Amino acid sequence: MHELLFTNVNLATMAPGDHAGSYGELRDAALAVSGGRISWIGPRSGAPAAQRVHDCGGMWMTPGLIDCHTHIVHAGNRSDEFESRLNGATYEDIARAGGGIMSTVRATRAASEDELLAQSLPRVAALLAEGVTTLEIKSGYGLDESTEAKMLRVARRVAATLPVNVATTFLGAHALPPEFAGRADDYIATVCDMIARTDADAVDVFCERIGFTPAQTRRVFEAARARALPVKLHAEQLSDQGGAALVAEFGGLSADHLEHLTPAGIAAMARAGTVAVLLPGAYYFLRDTTPPPIAALREAGVPMAVATDSNPGTSPMTSLLLAMNMACTLWRLTPQEALAGATVHAARALGRHNDIGTLEVGKRADLALWRIARPADLAYAIGFNPCQAVVNNGVLRAPMVSLSG
Repeated sequence: MHELLFTNVNLATMAPGDHAGSYGELRDAALAVSGGRISWIGPRSGAPAAQRVHDCGGMWMTPGLIDCHTHIVHAGNRSDEFESRLNGATYEDIARAGGGIMSTVRATRAASEDELLAQSLPRVAALLAEGVTTLEIKSGYGLDESTEAKMLRVARRVAATLPVNVATTFLGAHALPPEFAGRADDYIATVCDMIARTDADAVDVFCERIGFTPAQTRRVFEAARARALPVKLHAEQLSDQGGAALVAEFGGLSADHLEHLTPAGIAAMARAGTVAVLLPGAYYFLRDTTPPPIAALREAGVPMAVATDSNPGTSPMTSLLLAMNMACTLWRLTPQEALAGATVHAARALGRHNDIGTLEVGKRADLALWRIARPADLAYAIGFNPCQAVVNNGVLRAPMVSLSG
């Protein structure tokens, strides 16, 4: 007998070819869970017996949402810089005053592990209230080994404190710390040494004119390969550095941002199966005017994920539903592509597509229940959260989670 049965439910399985309809729709359905896994899917009329039955009242069920690119663990915020820019200050003015990413680095270095966790949990809880069940968390605001390790420990404590599955990413090559001013190659050597000891799930680099060069990025990727760690890349956000082709050369999980992606980069990603992670929050917040080449990515068959890029400087966003809406309104993704981008393709961007991202028998029972008329509603409404219940590894919970005790 199955442990838990969800019945009187409409399923958006997001499993290609599994059921009719672009969302993999199965209406008037049932889904059973046992041992934290999906154990049966089918029409309600053929539902099996279960120890507990949950009548969903005709709601829609999707895979739990996956935010596959965040910098959500950090201390402090940069609303003062946001206000200063709107009052006429330039980025150079702010940098000369000690602002920018180094402001967050200083705050994160100074925060204790407990303080860093306490500041990060409310941001994560906002995502969980919208049906997020898996979250990627990057380091990158330490830029020294002790603080980078502290950030990754906090990321794992997030998963131990709240009902969410966390994938950790080492982003030591995020910016050049002041103690290495003028010595970027020396810092990259230090980053490679850190990779030899990191316990992160993946490695990322910011490859950009204001970040690190393709040659320096290659050194980091080679260090990751020596540890058999998968790689991903902040690529082509501000300029074309050939980063997408480089990460594809290494069989990378994803190339992220991609506003200045070229046809050569698209072709390389398509050959390698590297996911394009779209980050509309940063595009919106920075008032960018160069969109990623969505039509070309679509034509090439490159999977497109959607994520919040939650960070204090360029995308202080903690709503994956809003990111889905932005991807549709700003870049003309379809609602189906947006939902796929926050489920099946986001799972692939984390290398976890065999375990999560679709409603299929054998996969982890990470589910979200929505009071909506159709799946497109998830990308349609602005500022509206229709999430009614969430299931994490087979455990049913309310969308909102407590941060006390």
